[in-house]
Amino acid sequence: MSRHCPRPVGRFCVSMLMLATGTVRAHDFWVQPQAFLVQPVQATSLTLQVGHGPYRQRSPIALQRIARFQAFGPSDQHVDLRGTLHLGDGIGDGDITLPHAGTYLLALETDNRAQSHLPSLRFNDYLTVEGLTPALERRRREGRMDVDETEIYSRHAKAIMQAGPFNAAAQASVTTPLGFTLEIVPDINPYALPRSRTLPVRVFYRGHALPGATVKFTNLDHDDAPVEIHVTDAAGRASFAMPASGRWLLNTIWIRALPTNAEADYETDFSSLSFGFL
Repeated sequence: MSRHCPRPVGRFCVSMLMLATGTVRAHDFWVQPQAFLVQPVQATSLTLQVGHGPYRQRSPIALQRIARFQAFGPSDQHVDLRGTLHLGDGIGDGDITLPHAGTYLLALETDNRAQSHLPSLRFNDYLTVEGLTPALERRRREGRMDVDETEIYSRHAKAIMQAGPFNAAAQASVTTPLGFTLEIVPDINPYALPRSRTLPVRVFYRGHALPGATVKFTNLDHDDAPVEIHVTDAAGRASFAMPASGRWLLNTIWIRALPTNAEADYETDFSSLSFGFL
């Protein structure tokens, strides 16, 4: 079954008829290196992933939608990686080589030219499942619970990689906000933490700490459901138990209403932060 996008052309319109507990989570998008811990100058492939469990796949995103892909390294310099991408190839979507020892942050952003039209019931389910309470309350307040909605969306994905042995002096990029519209920022580099500790993170939206955001922590090797879900406090903070091994994903979503003369009703941002151990 499909729906036609009722808004003007010029944006990519995707009809999304989704189940609240299933394909709603197919929005989750992240950068996944073949290995998060590598040696300097060791080439590593990566893929762009979307969805979880039975809905997980390599993202079909087009290269022209990727607005930014950079690596921030221990020397405080950044490298443009967009030219290393070869999306849709049989082995992977790109290759990366980290030139020096230290912690690196990969940062990828898309434009907001993707658009989806959701029937009212499934849009309400989507808001409920993802903890997007302000938008749900607005729909109730304005009597729009039975109204179909259109959203434009963009994705903001970060991945933390470690080249060679950990160096406490070569990790500053990990705990510093990059200025993404929606961003998860760890207070501590996960590779610096003893495995018995917690991982505190902050969520920022448009440059400010974001309270009330639902943050999910998922084991990417067993990703049918998150292992922890927390809502950020008044300072935009949440904490998670630190894993001892495996590949992990933090993700969150936020949404805002657009002016009545916009071509969509809402703008949604998806943010993720991935990292992993041996």
